[in-house]
Amino acid sequence: MSEKPAPYQGIPEDRLILRDYLAADRTILANERTFLAYIRTALTLFVAGLSFVHLKIFSSPIVETIGVIFILLGIVTFLVGLVRYQRMQGLIREIKRKELGEENPS
Repeated sequence: MSEKPAPYQGIPEDRLILRDYLAADRTILANERTFLAYIRTALTLFVAGLSFVHLKIFSSPIVETIGVIFILLGIVTFLVGLVRYQRMQGLIREIKRKELGEENPS
């Protein structure tokens, strides 16, 4: 029995087919979508925190504390998203470089 599934029989292992390139592009786009979701969430938390801090109707230390916590959570969410995006982008770039047979990154 062949080790490769039926669609890959007869294709050299070092040769990528269109489906492989499209899968890599889909992965890149999914990574960008995820990063944009992190940014959207971070901005929402940040703006909500600013609203709580500057809200004059309920001027209490509890509301201001919640606002500061939301602002900090927004900043942390953005930083986590940025780190995860860059890490995944580096992994994708490394995998593509290995698949294309390039030894030295340019």
